Amino acid sequence: MAEPLRDRARRATGWRFRPNGDELPHYVVCGSDPLAYWVVRALLATDPTAGQVRVTLVVPERRRSDGPDGRDVPGVRVVTADRLDEATFRRAGLADADGLALLYQDDVGNMHAALCAQAVEPRLRLVVRMYNTNLADGLRQLFPDSAVISDASMAAPAFVAAALGELAPTHFRHAGRTLYVARRADVRPQDVVCGLAVTTDPELVRVLPADEVAADVVLAEATGRPAGTELAARRLVRARRRRQPVAVVLRAARSFATRKIGIAVLVLLGVIAVLGWLNARAAGVTWGEALYLTLVTTLSGQDPDVTKPAAAQVMQVVLNLAGLALIPLITAAVVDGIVNARLALHSGRIQPDRSGHVVVVGLGNIGTRVMAQLHDFGVEVVAIDKDPDARGAALAHRLGVPVIVADAGLEETLRAASVDTSQALVVVSTDDGANLRAALIARSLDPDLRVVLRLFDGDFAERIQQAFGIGISRSVSYLAAPSFAAALLDRAVIATIPVDRHALLVTEVPVVADSPLDGRPLGAVARPGEVRLLAHTRTGQKADWSVDPRVVLRAGDRLTVVARRAGLTALLRETTPGPLAAPFPRQPDE
Repeated sequence: MAEPLRDRARRATGWRFRPNGDELPHYVVCGSDPLAYWVVRALLATDPTAGQVRVTLVVPERRRSDGPDGRDVPGVRVVTADRLDEATFRRAGLADADGLALLYQDDVGNMHAALCAQAVEPRLRLVVRMYNTNLADGLRQLFPDSAVISDASMAAPAFVAAALGELAPTHFRHAGRTLYVARRADVRPQDVVCGLAVTTDPELVRVLPADEVAADVVLAEATGRPAGTELAARRLVRARRRRQPVAVVLRAARSFATRKIGIAVLVLLGVIAVLGWLNARAAGVTWGEALYLTLVTTLSGQDPDVTKPAAAQVMQVVLNLAGLALIPLITAAVVDGIVNARLALHSGRIQPDRSGHVVVVGLGNIGTRVMAQLHDFGVEVVAIDKDPDARGAALAHRLGVPVIVADAGLEETLRAASVDTSQALVVVSTDDGANLRAALIARSLDPDLRVVLRLFDGDFAERIQQAFGIGISRSVSYLAAPSFAAALLDRAVIATIPVDRHALLVTEVPVVADSPLDGRPLGAVARPGEVRLLAHTRTGQKADWSVDPRVVLRAGDRLTVVARRAGLTALLRETTPGPLAAPFPRQPDE
């Protein structure tokens, strides 16, 4: 007997059969930060039943930040609870849910919540946000079918690439090919798979343009060449090694002792030089002999010689007195330098001037990953955080990365980090206001400084770009949310490609029988600016990367596409049979 149309739709979209006959998929999201907000938005935007999907959001009684956390999204059921336990999950309707997303920034709390959820519904699909890799591995062993994702690991490469002036180092393997994002000028023409974006005008970035030849950012096949980020890091390291040795020595000497001691030493050396010259004149010796006599007289003294001329005897006495003053000053300079170094180590004050380094503000989840990746590339890093016990402080000390414990919104803090001579400033704390203050002060110190700014509000970021010319901004939650939503829907997002403030998704979509695309040509799949077809796979055959737009689609075919979120939503509706959803409005950041 043929499978009913609606049952095929259920199977294609991952729906579960419920005893009460309710066919609307139900997802429970637990979180109170921008990631929860974007995941809820992504669920509503990417599910083929958009507009009918049920989403329950579990949030604390009080907001934990000024930013949105999803509770104000229309059509979302909100359950307030300060503790994620079995009673809370039953109130949220977890027993009939298709999936649960645990998105709090508390690894242990998320693991405890996962155990409570399993007691309510053992077969539940779990998507858990984790930072600690050891805990993540343990959770995967407890829940083999769960998806454990680190938003910090996903978003950090984009910040690193932006700091080095390169594209995000997105690599992925699919259907036997390893693909990565690159600039067209950096790859051979035969390695280009498709065009992704036109970024020649920073104020008007166009993704998935109709004219692929115009795209300067492309998806290419890896041929053993290093990615642009790695090349940029190598260039930066080589440039640092080529610094003038004299300049390095002068900076080291300038930072070794305090200004007063340095001035005293220089004045005394000048006095000794003048007295040495006078002594040479009085004794009537050559310059070489005068230098020898001056050094010996100053540092060790000489036996009295009453046969010398009176002028020479006077110079000898004065030089001996100068030597008595010079030795304590040298000792004071050495002791002062050691004490300053120890104080800098414990208090986070950075005295030496630097250049060509990267300053990272905020050692939370993202900042720690960014700092570690830059260090792995060999790039010199200086970190700033107000909290001496920040998450990444211990790792910074192990890696030898200097940490300034101070407010990055103060000019003296940024000057201590030599931000005016740095390669870039990466501001990734969780406070938008503090991030903006640090970025504006840094720009006042160096108008040409590359600033990578973490801001949640997209409209706010655009206005900041227009007003102050700070155009490189990233939203961690925006970049990571599509992968969390896809895992919750039990769909695999092959890769997320950040381009400016856009997020392109690479995914594989099945064509279900009797869907709008069943029986139509491949040319109907692509939509300029929304969806680009990469490969077409017949059942039991290998993926065909040389797409022929005249080939007719059949049920069971799989389409590998790169798409914006709104474009993927439309494609999912066309590959699923029946009028399952009303059109969902375009996302504001799309």
